Amino acid sequence: MNSRTQVNASASPAAPVPATMRATVLTGHGGIDKLVFRDDHPTPAPAEGEVLVRVGACGMNNTDINTRTGWYDSVVESAVSEELGIQGRSDGAASSWNSSTVDFPRIQGAAVVGHIAGVGPGGDPGRIGERVIVDPSVRDPELPLHAQLVQYLGSERDGGYADYVAVPEGNAHRVDSPLSDAELATFPCSYDTAEEMLQRARLTDGETIVVTGAAGGVGTALIQLASLRGARVVAVAGAAKEKRLRALGADEFVARESEDVQREIERVIGERGAHVAADVVGGPVFDVLLKVLRRGGRYTTAGAIAGPVTRIDLRDLIYKDLEMHGITNPTAATFARLVELIQSGRLQPLLEEVFPLQDLARGQARLLKRTHIGKLVVTT
Repeated sequence: MNSRTQVNASASPAAPVPATMRATVLTGHGGIDKLVFRDDHPTPAPAEGEVLVRVGACGMNNTDINTRTGWYDSVVESAVSEELGIQGRSDGAASSWNSSTVDFPRIQGAAVVGHIAGVGPGGDPGRIGERVIVDPSVRDPELPLHAQLVQYLGSERDGGYADYVAVPEGNAHRVDSPLSDAELATFPCSYDTAEEMLQRARLTDGETIVVTGAAGGVGTALIQLASLRGARVVAVAGAAKEKRLRALGADEFVARESEDVQREIERVIGERGAHVAADVVGGPVFDVLLKVLRRGGRYTTAGAIAGPVTRIDLRDLIYKDLEMHGITNPTAATFARLVELIQSGRLQPLLEEVFPLQDLARGQARLLKRTHIGKLVVTT
């Protein structure tokens, strides 16, 4: 059986799936030059329990750069700087988010939107043609709830920077929305991460939350999702982004360039005025966030773009009875809830710029400048 027949075994004869496809392939850990565009990459064949998705758009996320550069490796202590993202590392850092190694070549891209083009053996051919948004977390339900993530799109298995991607059928959620593929691709990875952060921290109506990195993908998601919960949102980001973040739903704003960020936060909400701190920055701001939390406050984090190694005054943690939550594995229920919010029209996609598949490297370079608000997306 040839590769075309294998891939297209259950696909509609009106839309044959080619044996090869276009893809931007990561050839190894390192600089941005490790991203290579190909127009002859083998099209994946969906296995039993999988579907083949014709990719319409794939959102860009920091995890792409973290994986490519080996930033997840424990030997790395620096921030995810523009220089590191472009040049890569020279210290041999190579592990992924779960300390495993990444197989190369690898197609990255976690935030996939498209249409089902085929199904694996025994799959439901009635799903062919269905518009879907893909949950990037592949889980083992036999593991504890917050440890179920075993593969991530673009890391342990190929992702969406290609014409086609094969994913578990349960990860492909049907989506009915007037939004474009590019707009929908702004949601996965960022918004499910943000929703999980708020879910674990139990943010409720009337509480105050401080959001760092508020102009990025997860940060803007946190602003919207926290606002939907009725919380008072204090956004921390570059001064030039204040107007747009207030329009998005931030009630208060603190410029990250402030000489004393803690003092500026306290000027707005009072000493120890925060119920929740949602952090994707890390580095020096970590200690600040623990200090502005009130007794019984909750700290939740899903990133450390300013650096993974920081200081902590354990007296803040102990004598204020704080909770701390680290988020890598949004649950399946969290992603399903996100799809419902998208379909209800209650979330605003923040699509900053679109890049064609062959320009992924240029898109990553733009992402590393950190001058945008919201999301950058690749379209096929």
